[in-house]
Amino acid sequence: MEFHPWGTYLAILVLTILLRAIAGRRRKLNLPPGPRQWPIIGNLNLINPSLPHRSLHALSQKYGPLMHLRFGSFPVVVGSSVDLAKFFLKTHDVSFVSRPKTAAGKYTTYNYTDITWSPYGPYWRQARKMCLVELFSAKRLESYEYIRVEEVRMLLRDLFRSAGSPVLLKDYLTTVSLNVISRMVLGKKYLDKATEGETVVVSPEEFKEMLDELFLLNGVLNIGDSIPWLDFLDLQGYIKRMKKVSKKFDRFLEHVLDKHNERRRREGSDFVAKDMVDVLLQLADDPNLEVKLERNGVKAFTQDMIAGGTESSAVTVEWAISELLKRPEILEKATEELDRVIGRERWVEEKDVHRLPYIEAIVKETMRMHPVAPMLVPRLSREHATYDGYDIPAGTRVLVNVWTIGRDPTIWEAPEEFRPERFIGSSIDVKGHDYELLPFGAGRRMCPGYSLGLKVIQVSLANLLHGFKWRLPPGMKKEDLSMEEIFGLSTPRKVPLQAVVEPKLPAHLYCA
Repeated sequence: MEFHPWGTYLAILVLTILLRAIAGRRRKLNLPPGPRQWPIIGNLNLINPSLPHRSLHALSQKYGPLMHLRFGSFPVVVGSSVDLAKFFLKTHDVSFVSRPKTAAGKYTTYNYTDITWSPYGPYWRQARKMCLVELFSAKRLESYEYIRVEEVRMLLRDLFRSAGSPVLLKDYLTTVSLNVISRMVLGKKYLDKATEGETVVVSPEEFKEMLDELFLLNGVLNIGDSIPWLDFLDLQGYIKRMKKVSKKFDRFLEHVLDKHNERRRREGSDFVAKDMVDVLLQLADDPNLEVKLERNGVKAFTQDMIAGGTESSAVTVEWAISELLKRPEILEKATEELDRVIGRERWVEEKDVHRLPYIEAIVKETMRMHPVAPMLVPRLSREHATYDGYDIPAGTRVLVNVWTIGRDPTIWEAPEEFRPERFIGSSIDVKGHDYELLPFGAGRRMCPGYSLGLKVIQVSLANLLHGFKWRLPPGMKKEDLSMEEIFGLSTPRKVPLQAVVEPKLPAHLYCA
């Protein structure tokens, strides 16, 4: 039988035409501009792991407010403008509401069962509802105001006792924030000295170190998160550290839950929830929950609240005092407002804050220049989206650089200068509606505890300025005060602030 190859050629031709037609329907992606990508590492070589937000800021000045990068195996887009923040966090919030898988989420938050790192889905939606309705409702926060008052007064008393000598302010601020959140979430100050017969699970010093480590590790650029096939090598040693700090937190949290469950069993039908862990344990017993809240989930939620409620307040107030020590004229204006509105015979209360517009402006300006999270926690696109003709494919990691937005000269006059006056008479707020200023994020993934954090920051700062004169240690000039930062999930001062305080109110107020 004679062989004719024309039939084979014809079949190949038809198949080629079909494949080209299919490919033609798949429009070539028009990705946002960005730098050249290298094999394997992508653009990781352009990112300073110590201060990645500054590296991305510099790149955005070259490639624009919407930038496409590649971190190892994964595509990344960075939004660095108000319009893009609104696009990602509001207009298309549902499309970008999930989280990428990271080592931090796996090893430090009980395999993504916390509020911060859990992916979008029924579990996260339920967690968010719990936060908004049960844990951080206005009624519940109001019921805990007496705790915040007592702990701030204790802070002022402790500083009064240290007057005249240089103090490490961050230690005092962390203590007050930790005590407030411990009493609200855990029902007691677990970090106080143990009474006779009570088990000491962790010392106050160790717990503060654990918190610092947790925040650092949740913000680092771990190579394994970008190049998964290198993950097992743990080249930077971060995973080892994550496992270590997670083990320490778990030991503490197991003790907390055991103590709470013991009281529940002891009191039986007379049991009444006194703190947020009690509420979480009651919710875990609810048979009507869409997704069962397991013990690890309760621990993950509890850890989130302790860490988030402590770090943001302490970091922000320390930056605010630092800026004021460099600008005595602003400190003087704040003092004048406090003396005029509050007087010198009492402390500032939470209800007074709205009558202190200059203090509120100092808080906002601090959050603009020193956002606790200069890049919001990464998001993950769930579906394809387009912006200004550019494609953002599903599976892209999304970063919103609020540090760059806070320095945009088209929004802020003299953006590198600390000027609280820019917020006097301004309607810009920090509650997620004004995309020029997003210290707590916005949209569905906004920090659910922002209202509590703001209360602690405002009343702590107001009373610190009202109760004391502030100066730098002897021999130190304001020009010598370093304003360098370190990067993690939060961005604290690289060198903790040392300052000298001098009481300026009647002595009896500090000892009351």
